[in-house]
Amino acid sequence: METTDRRSWVLTAILVAIVYCAVGVVFQGPFGWRLAAWLVSAVGYVVHLAYEHFRLRNSSRAAALHAAAAVALGTFGLALAATLHRAFSAVSGADFRLYALALVAWPILTALPAFVVGLIITSALARFEMHAHIADRLR
Repeated sequence: METTDRRSWVLTAILVAIVYCAVGVVFQGPFGWRLAAWLVSAVGYVVHLAYEHFRLRNSSRAAALHAAAAVALGTFGLALAATLHRAFSAVSGADFRLYALALVAWPILTALPAFVVGLIITSALARFEMHAHIADRLR
């Protein structure tokens, strides 16, 4: 992999992570807002996978890994925002060990499923493209 390719996917992952984090912070509130945050994040995830697969032509594993990295960075940002919010709020009694745990746990708990789902989606896309290519050659 060339350095420019590496910078391209890392920059994309960072930008998508910023979007995930911003969506999580902005869409706080009642259930409807949280649902909207999930939908916006899901659209961002699918667009990121499509960009990795169709534009960058990455393998299924690489595309899933890059998307999972963006998810992990985004949830780390959310955990960091929650920790900072708690540290500077007037509410007392917070156990900061739980916030420290969230800094590690949230990225892991979100990146693993994001990788598996991304791998399934991009593998299906690759298989579909292969079958479409074979069908075109038979015509």
